[in-house]
Amino acid sequence: MTTITTDVRRVSTAEPPARISPRRTLRHGLTLAWRNIAQLKHSPEKLLDTTLMPIVFLLLFLYVFGGAVSGSTHEYLQQLLPGLVAQMAMFATMGLGTALNEDIHKGVFDRFRSLPIARSAPLIGTVLGDTVRFIIVMTVLVSFGSILGFRFHTDPLSVLGAFALAYVFYLAVCWISVLVGLVAPSPDTVQGFSFLWVMPLTFGSSVLVPDTSTMPGWLEAWTKVNPVSHLASAVRALTVGGPVGNHVWFTLAWAAGIVIVTFPLAMRMYSRRA
Repeated sequence: MTTITTDVRRVSTAEPPARISPRRTLRHGLTLAWRNIAQLKHSPEKLLDTTLMPIVFLLLFLYVFGGAVSGSTHEYLQQLLPGLVAQMAMFATMGLGTALNEDIHKGVFDRFRSLPIARSAPLIGTVLGDTVRFIIVMTVLVSFGSILGFRFHTDPLSVLGAFALAYVFYLAVCWISVLVGLVAPSPDTVQGFSFLWVMPLTFGSSVLVPDTSTMPGWLEAWTKVNPVSHLASAVRALTVGGPVGNHVWFTLAWAAGIVIVTFPLAMRMYSRRA
């Protein structure tokens, strides 16, 4: 622990080493992730939207669509909550871009660049530190859903696999939010940019309506390739039962593709912006 602290806190005007091992990069990233978590401890109001959002969405969708889609709110709840796991994994990433953009405007990342740490460590730390947001969202969602009557119908290992899959996809999508935070000119515009890509992915999916056959042809075709639909279907199968099919593999493939594309772009924009 002393070595990690020394690596990060030693201010130097020299450029960081030309090559830093992946192990040290991860250690630097974890140290900076703890910095972000510590900030949340001192500003818990930043988690207010994260805490309330799953409750509001669950109540709103359950009692607006429950009777129309499944005939009863209880039946719909068993399909809705797993779908909201996928949706909340997307929405939970939106605050990341705003926080990153604020740090850039405050000059925080300029100070990071003067430290002998891996160039990617600040961005990795930002993403890993935001894990607490995902954990809170999922805990509130499942806890409140259980109060309303939701029950898991599979074994604990399958349930754990469902949330692990959602977490992997969440980490991948975080890099889109990082890229938005680096591209947006100000923190106020980050949310607007984020909604432009989050809304079509979440609402144009099978999150709220598991059966998409009644949709127009173009929209049904979109839902079949939408990664959020694959994640929602995989979580449903792993938590309430049903065939998993290829949904897990499609979700993992999408997650890998997102990281492969957005991580280099984020690093490039970081070099220009920070």
